[in-house]
Amino acid sequence: MGLIAAGETPPLTPLAGGVSSDIYRVDVSRGPVCVKRALDKLKVTADWRAPIERSRFEAEWMRVAGRIARQAVPKLIAEDVEGGAFAMSWLDPKLFPVWKAQLGDGQIETRTAAAVGRVVAAIHNATARDSEIAQLFASDAIFHSIRLAPYLLATAEKHPDCAKALEQLVAVTAGTRLALVHGDVSPKNILVGQNGPVLLDAECAWYGDPAFDLAFCLNHMLLKCTWRPQWTEQYLECFDALATAYLDAVHWEPRADIEARTARLLPGLLLARVDGKSPVEYLLDDTEENHAHREAVRLVGRRFLLQPVARLADIRVTWQHEVQQRNAQRA
Repeated sequence: MGLIAAGETPPLTPLAGGVSSDIYRVDVSRGPVCVKRALDKLKVTADWRAPIERSRFEAEWMRVAGRIARQAVPKLIAEDVEGGAFAMSWLDPKLFPVWKAQLGDGQIETRTAAAVGRVVAAIHNATARDSEIAQLFASDAIFHSIRLAPYLLATAEKHPDCAKALEQLVAVTAGTRLALVHGDVSPKNILVGQNGPVLLDAECAWYGDPAFDLAFCLNHMLLKCTWRPQWTEQYLECFDALATAYLDAVHWEPRADIEARTARLLPGLLLARVDGKSPVEYLLDDTEENHAHREAVRLVGRRFLLQPVARLADIRVTWQHEVQQRNAQRA
């Protein structure tokens, strides 16, 4: 990528990240940069593979989204398309803490959740019904292999009575092409800067259903209630703030339409995080408490898959009741 001179051997520091890439801080002569390389086999127990071509779509997402919301996207510095790698600006963790870490430490601010909702909606609004962007991000096969199949279809194998509902979710999501989707809007992929959130890890970038981004992030607000049950109320306030800020900003279609698709996707993604190929890590240990939380996820996820609703508030209220009831029983 032309970032080092002949004979230069810069220090490489591996960084904690997701399961799908190697990520390093590289201290080149011009200053530190962050280099990311996609893996063809993801670092999970299940055999989960995805083409490294997704790196190209992630870099392209950074270019497009960076023009729309400059402060919400790291700067793309260089790219190695053939090697499935790229370099981006280094963001100091002291100035850009990870949102997931804040949520886990009790620093739970609804203004951050609302800001995330507004940024994601801004990118969706700016790319909605844009045929050139749609052509640029025709990554349907990658999105299927890294999102729809390991999450929804893998879950269908473990819940045969919900298989038809989950397969229908896949069909509707794959067939809805409205805006540029990030595909992994998770608190672990969001930094909280002084000027608002910064979105990372867009390797699932795809031109498709924007409801996926909203449902994916709201799912994490629900799951955090099983991670730190003492802050259930605050996490659910973030759920409300994120959903409201996002839906208030929707201009490309009726608000009720995208809320309905989100409300149908959410229980599928919820169930997928305990029974799909990428279970949420804080519910993996086989403790009595985690068993109770996994059963709560299954109960709510299955209920709304088999009896879908069109309003997010219906899922939120039921989830709150279930989590609080199980917490009371253990107490």
